[in-house]
Formats: sequence, C-alpha cells, structure tokens
Amino acid sequence: MVRANGAVSLRELARVVQTSEVTVRRDLRALAAEGLLDLRHGGAVLPGGFTRESGFPQQSLSATAEKTAIADLAAGLVEEGEAIVVGAGTTTQELARRLARVPGLTVVTNSLLVAQALAHANRVEVVMTGGTLRGSNYALVGSGAEQSLQGLRVSRAFLSGSGLTAERGLSTSNMLSASVDRALVQAAAEVVVLADHTKLGADTMFQTVPTDVITRLVTDEPPTHDDRAATELQALADQGVQITVAGTGASAGASGPSSAAPVPPADADTAPGRPPRRDVPLPGQRRTRGGAGPGPQRLNPGGGLEQGPGTGAVERNARMADLRRR
Repeated sequence: MVRANGAVSLRELARVVQTSEVTVRRDLRALAAEGLLDLRHGGAVLPGGFTRESGFPQQSLSATAEKTAIADLAAGLVEEGEAIVVGAGTTTQELARRLARVPGLTVVTNSLLVAQALAHANRVEVVMTGGTLRGSNYALVGSGAEQSLQGLRVSRAFLSGSGLTAERGLSTSNMLSASVDRALVQAAAEVVVLADHTKLGADTMFQTVPTDVITRLVTDEPPTHDDRAATELQALADQGVQITVAGTGASAGASGPSSAAPVPPADADTAPGRPPRRDVPLPGQRRTRGGAGPGPQRLNPGGGLEQGPGTGAVERNARMADLRRR
C-alpha cells in the first residue's frame, strides 16, 4: 500500500487488515527497521518520499505582497450572511483578516490563525473543528477534526496548499493536513483555491482537491520569465477552472497584513483601492458536485484569456502577455 499510494495511515491499515492500530504500529516499526518505509505521526511513508514542510515563520515571509493581493480579491467573493469554510495557511489567514467586517458571516475553520484573525469581529460567527493541534501551522487535524465536519454544508470552501497542478489539483506535503482539507471540501458546494504563482506547477505528496472539483483559482500574475506558472494556468483553465489573477501593485498592497478593511461588493471590479483582476473564461459548462446547481459564472465576461482546443506553448505565452497588457 505504501508503494502504491506513497503513504498510509494507521487507521486505514487497521481497517484493511482487520486488526488493532497497536498491532499495525508494531509491524510498521519492524518494516522501518528493515529500511522498507519511514514512520510518520499517524502512519508511514516511502523512504525519502516525504517532502519536508516549511514551518509557519518561513511560510509567512514568502510572497507576502502576492498573498495580500490574492486575499483582497478572494474577500470580494464573500457575501453578507454567507456560511463558508476556511482552511489553514498563511494566505487564508490574510483572507480572514479581510472578512472581519462582513456582516452575518459564519466561518468554519480548523486554523487557530484564521480564528484569531476573526476573534474580535462582532458580526462574524466563528466555528472551530475539534482535533489535534499541529504546531507547525497552528491547525487542528486528525479524526476529531474530520468527524466534526460530517453533516456540514456551506456555500464555499477557501483552501490553500503546498502545490497546484492541472494534472493532480491541489496538494500538500502533510498527510494529516490533506485528510482534513478533503473533509472541508466535502462540506462545500464550491471550492476556491488561493495559491500564489510559486505554487503553480509544484506537485507535493498528498492530493487534497482534484482539479475537476476546483471551482475557482485566485492567484497573482506570474513573472514574465515564469513559463511553468503561465503554462499551468492555461492548463487549469482548459480543464474548467475559473481563474482570477490579482495585480500586486500599490493598490494591491494598500491593506497591510494586519488590516481589516471593509470588503467591497462582489461586483465592484473597479472600486477605488481595489486591486485589478482578470478572469479566465470557462471553456464550457463545469461539472457540479452533488447536484449543487449550475456551474459558476464569470465575474468579468469581457476580459481574460480565451480558451480553445489544441493550445500550444507559443499561444499560451501570447495569451499571458495579453493578460499582462490588460
């Protein structure tokens, strides 16, 4: 199972072989002693196959301007009185800071950082999952977190991760975090991924959200030399993901990491102080999960990148250049 999946959990192994987790843990130790796998909290992985996850201090200092711009745009998708789930991460923490003044909002989260950002928001109700605390990212994980999400239904889930590709979708380098993120996705009618350009094309160990489940990606404009990110954006759009690209100019950074600026209406694309965005039109009707209704509508039908079959690398680069000019 480790060779096939890259990792296994104690709980899953115990279910498959119909024995106790104590017995499974003993056998895993024996296999680890032979060098056949590496033990991790709650399970095991292939030797050397576990990508090391950077801690919160490193993540919080990475692509700060981009995360600010992404959070500004993502906050504009949230409406008064809505119920949403927000996953763990530094980008989702920035989003939470901007949600503090949305009246009647209910936020379900497994992130202590998200909850802290909303702790003094009088008009926002915060619901936290149970679970075990992961100190590296201040998130609640494990069976307690997953069970507390059962039976929950909200309009949208806002998630980030360690990598995003058109082939596998969103992924993370921690098995426990991935499992909780999957439970968050199951609770939402739509899934919005927040990922800066450094995550595009990165493929980490544990898949959390397959591409065909992602409704929208909110990202920043890749640098002109970053062909990998530009190509990945085009491939995601070809698979039906609606793309919103944020600028990172002065307007995007006007609200600092500690601000809680009012959230403009969702249709205020040209509101003063609002960072510019471009939406990539969908190539066709999206599939919806669980009969949740029609596919998402473009926010800006007149802009963005046109899609078509058989797009080559040259055409993709030309379209990214057109996006930058706009």
